[in-house]
Amino acid sequence: MRKLVVTENSTVDGVIDMAGGWFDPRDNEVDRSDITAALTEQREAADALLVGRNTFVDFRDFWPKQTDDTTGVSDYLNAVDKYVVSSTLTEPGWQNSTVLRGPLVDEVEVLKAAPGRDIVTTGSIRLVHALIAANLVDEFRLFVFPVAVGRGARLFDSTREDLALLETRPFTSGVVLLRYAPKR
Repeated sequence: MRKLVVTENSTVDGVIDMAGGWFDPRDNEVDRSDITAALTEQREAADALLVGRNTFVDFRDFWPKQTDDTTGVSDYLNAVDKYVVSSTLTEPGWQNSTVLRGPLVDEVEVLKAAPGRDIVTTGSIRLVHALIAANLVDEFRLFVFPVAVGRGARLFDSTREDLALLETRPFTSGVVLLRYAPKR
């Protein structure tokens, strides 16, 4: 069975929404080559991306247009199988994309049972909250940035989740990768 992995960028105080302008994927002021290497490892372990409609539209409108992307993210996102959970999106408009309309738990269980590598979910705050509530997440990968913003949407906002630490990895920029598995 495939793993469903939630990967999020987070502030030290647990905020994962980018509304405060604290995260920019194009920021080159700090050496992030070690983070790029870690993200490449994770991409190589995954062959599917599961996102909500808002994140999908944001990605679709941004990443295919990045012609000078040296991180490999743009190439990966253009090639990977993308699954977007939406009741309103009719035509995804991005190659290798499938709109999931059925009950979330059923759709995700079918994806997890299919042959393949990891399924990664990123962004998509409402979707991630629903996946957590349904006990569908197998691993959390949190890239914690050395900034506190005080308010915003959090990964665990209304539920308790007991977690087992799988890995900690610091990067030269001050970002730390924390990997956890739910204790079930």
